[in-house]
Amino acid sequence: MNTIISSKNNPIVKRAAALKEKKGRREYGAFLAEGEKLTAECLRSSLQAERAYVSENYAGKRAEEIFALLEKRGLGEDKITYLSESAFSFVSEEKTPQGVMLEVKIPVNVPRAPEGDCLILDGIADPGNLGTIIRTANAAGYGEIYLAECADAYSPKCVRASMSGIFFTKLYTLSREELPALFAGEKILAADMGGENVFTFRAEGKIVLAIGNEANGLSDVIKKLTAATVAIPMRGTQESLNAGVAAAVCMYALRREKFL
Repeated sequence: MNTIISSKNNPIVKRAAALKEKKGRREYGAFLAEGEKLTAECLRSSLQAERAYVSENYAGKRAEEIFALLEKRGLGEDKITYLSESAFSFVSEEKTPQGVMLEVKIPVNVPRAPEGDCLILDGIADPGNLGTIIRTANAAGYGEIYLAECADAYSPKCVRASMSGIFFTKLYTLSREELPALFAGEKILAADMGGENVFTFRAEGKIVLAIGNEANGLSDVIKKLTAATVAIPMRGTQESLNAGVAAAVCMYALRREKFL
């Protein structure tokens, strides 16, 4: 019979709860992937899941699949922690927890020059926007994302918004000052309201697309590196689009030939 932890003061529970905050993620070098979809997809990725947390009454639709994946990835009973419903809710970020989550090691990727289509995210502040962009980048085939002074990509909100895209996209965290040397010789395109119509712009070779901060746009560092700018035409009364939406439109428009 599995031992069930019910105390919120248990060290294992306190550690898991700490991963909801940036300070805890930095201290332990790990983040949480919560829910059946994220748990299953993470276990199918190359990321290192270190522990599973399961509620005492967990009997989700994907339970059999998830336990099989845990076994396949070498997470046996010694790496599965069973929590009471109240303890699990204490750790969970969800209003209605699904009863399963993973503690995952944050990958440490040393920034390097891009190999294929990629994004430079310049100060994206909202974790929901960041997660949406990561999700779309994965769908559109942009395999690398450079996070220049952005929100924490491994916050629960960002991980959730990425819909598992974060598990399959290489992320590099760096300062703006590191960008010039890293992208020397690259033709950077930037989304900017004064740019050329993105639907008529013809991109050649590798796409390096920069998306600026939600409120302030592109930083001076990025502006100096930019070879060309593209814009989404507006026909209605709106002056701009949400950063996540704008990034999605630009990513697909610049690589439209791939999808025809």
